[in-house]
Amino acid sequence: MRGDLRRLVTACVERVGINAGLRWKLSAAIALVGALVALVLSLVVHNAARVSMLDNARDLADERIMIAQRNYELSGRLNFPNTKIDDPLLPKELREKVEAGRRATYVADGSGAPDIWAAVPLKNGHVMSLHSGFTDRSSDILKDLDQALVIGSIAVVLGGSALGVLVGGHLSRRLRKAAGAAHRVARGETHVRVREALGGVVRDETDDLASAVDAMADALQQRLEAERRVTADIAHELRTPVTGLLTAAELLPPGRPTELVLDRAKAMRTLVEDVLEVARLDSASERAELQDILLGEFVARRVAAKDPDVTVHVVHESEVTTDPRRLERVLFNLLTNAARHGRPPIEVTVEGRVIRVRDHGPGFPEGLLAEGPSRFRTGSADRAGRGHGLGLTIAAGQARVLGARLTFRNVRPSGAPADVPAEGAVAVLWLPEHAPTVTGSYPLPT
Repeated sequence: MRGDLRRLVTACVERVGINAGLRWKLSAAIALVGALVALVLSLVVHNAARVSMLDNARDLADERIMIAQRNYELSGRLNFPNTKIDDPLLPKELREKVEAGRRATYVADGSGAPDIWAAVPLKNGHVMSLHSGFTDRSSDILKDLDQALVIGSIAVVLGGSALGVLVGGHLSRRLRKAAGAAHRVARGETHVRVREALGGVVRDETDDLASAVDAMADALQQRLEAERRVTADIAHELRTPVTGLLTAAELLPPGRPTELVLDRAKAMRTLVEDVLEVARLDSASERAELQDILLGEFVARRVAAKDPDVTVHVVHESEVTTDPRRLERVLFNLLTNAARHGRPPIEVTVEGRVIRVRDHGPGFPEGLLAEGPSRFRTGSADRAGRGHGLGLTIAAGQARVLGARLTFRNVRPSGAPADVPAEGAVAVLWLPEHAPTVTGSYPLPT
C-alpha cells in the first residue's frame, strides 16, 4: 500500500517538472524579452530622432532657398552660399517637382551622412538649388543618443536577468521544498504535509499545488488504511475456523484424501498468517528488537537448518546490530522464493553487511524488477510456481523494519541485450551500517 502512495506522489512531483535550471531559464526569458523591448525602443527612438533632425534640416534649407531667391531677384546675382543655378547634380525627383512649379526639399541618403537639397523655380525658367550636408553637430547628437540607448539597453537586460534570478530562485526554492516534502510522504512519512513545508506568507500557485498533493495523499492514505484494516480483520476472523479445520483434518483416518485435506488446510493457515503479517507491516507499527550478531555465522547456521543443499559463502565476516528473527524471516522467504521459482544450485553469499541469494532459474519478471514486490504476484515470470506472492512482499516489509534495503536483479552474460534469457536471479539485502531507529529508513549501499 505504501508503494501505491509513493508512486502517486512521485508522479505528482514529476508533473511539476522541477529542475536545477528553473531560475536560469526564467532569467534568460526575462533577459530575452528585455533585450527585444530595448532593441525595438532603441530603433524607434533612433529613427524618430533622425527623422526630426532631417525635418529641421529641410526646414532650414527651405528658409535659406527662399532668402537666396529674393536676393537673386533683387540683385540679379547669387550671393548666398551653396546655391547654384541649374545644378547638374540636382536629384531627378527634386528637379521634376520644381519644374512643375513648386518649391521643394529633398534628402539624399548616401553611404555617409545624408545630403539636404532645396530648390525653387525662378521667373526666367531656371532652377535655383541649395545643397548642404547633415551637420556635424546633428551627427554627434545622434551618436550620443545611440550610445545612451545602448547603455540603457544593457542596463535593462542586466536588471531583467537579476530580477529573473531572484524571482526564479524564490519559485525554485518553494518547488524544491514541495518536492522534498512529497518525497518524504512517498517514503512513508505520512505525517509530513507539503503545504506546511512550503511556509511563507505570500500565497501563489505553488500553495495550490501543495494543497492538491496533500489532499490526494490524505485521500489515498485513508483508502489504504481502510483496506489494511479490512484485510487484517478478515485474516484475523479466518484464523479460528482455519485452525479448527486443520485440527479436524488431523483426526481423519490416514489416507490420500486426508493428506490432501491437511495439505490444503496448512496452506490456508500459512496464507492467513502471511496476510496478517503484511497488514502489520503496512501499518508501520512494527519495531525491531536489536541484537549484536556475527552475520556470516548466523546466515550459515540458519541456511543449513533450512536447506542443507544450499551453498553458503562467507566472503567477509561482519558484526551487525539487527533483529535476528526478522532477518531470518527475510532470509527464509528469499530462499523459499528461489526454490519455488528458480532452479538449483541456490547460493547464498555474505560479504560484510550484504547478503546475496542467487538461483539459476529464468529470473525475476520485468514487472517485479521495475516496481518491486507486490502482493499476490509471484516471483515467477510464467506464474508456474506455487505461492501467493506474499513472500517477497513480507521480505521487503521486514527489511524496512530492519532499516535495510532489498533489491532484485537478473543475471545475464556481460554485454548481452535485454531480450537474452536470464541465467538466474539475485536478491540482495543491504543491512544498514547503524542500528535502525525509524521504521522505513532506506540506507544507501557503500
